[in-house]
Amino acid sequence: MLEPFILIALAAGIGIALAAGPLGCFVVWRRMAYFGDATSHAAILGVALALLMNTPIILGILITAIGMALAVAVQREAVLAIDTLLGVAAHAALALGLFVVSLVPGRPIDLEAYLFGDILSLGPTDLLIIWIGVGIVFGILYWHWNALLLSTLDFDLASAEGLKPDRERLVLALTIAVLVAVSIKVVGALLITAMLIIPAATARIISQTPERMAMISAGFGAFAVYAGLYLSVWLDTPAGPSIVTIAAATFAITQTLRQLR
Repeated sequence: MLEPFILIALAAGIGIALAAGPLGCFVVWRRMAYFGDATSHAAILGVALALLMNTPIILGILITAIGMALAVAVQREAVLAIDTLLGVAAHAALALGLFVVSLVPGRPIDLEAYLFGDILSLGPTDLLIIWIGVGIVFGILYWHWNALLLSTLDFDLASAEGLKPDRERLVLALTIAVLVAVSIKVVGALLITAMLIIPAATARIISQTPERMAMISAGFGAFAVYAGLYLSVWLDTPAGPSIVTIAAATFAITQTLRQLR
């Protein structure tokens, strides 16, 4: 666990976990799980378009993730419920991304690294990009925490207080897009939503205040990263799924203990 590549992976994973913890609380409170899926699946389309146009992959991921976030954030329920629209968007983005990947000429593409993550292959540059993204997420949450929280708890009260709940919804969507873009190589497009939801859901079981839930969620996420990497090295299993497995096991144990009490 003291090898340089392990330490880089650990620093990257903990950074993602610390940002995903409080952000995931809003995903749980607002019941936005499908939104996380739609944004993360759009990242695969971003990878494909970046390779096709020979541009930096992180740029392609960021543009498509933000584009999906903007498209979803402005939707209102009409003929179809919002969860139905998000389900369509998530699967359409993933399918379109895989379709475009097949059109990329002459370049071998390790899709598994983008679908399930490849945290052990990260380098110093990747770590820098991840922590820049984490810093952006922290900054947004710091400046918008009260507005996001009030808009989440009571739309009408937030409006009466002079806030703009629709704007805060857009801010939250764009923040999730940034986190997805920088974490795609850590746990992958198919697992990033799990890192947003599972630690937050675990923290909700034992938390009494929103702030405590955010901190406990970050702690559970960081623990899942460390234990998952240890499990991956010990059993030679994929790192991303190992991290999510630890997070899910932590949730199951916490929920069971609560029911026993």
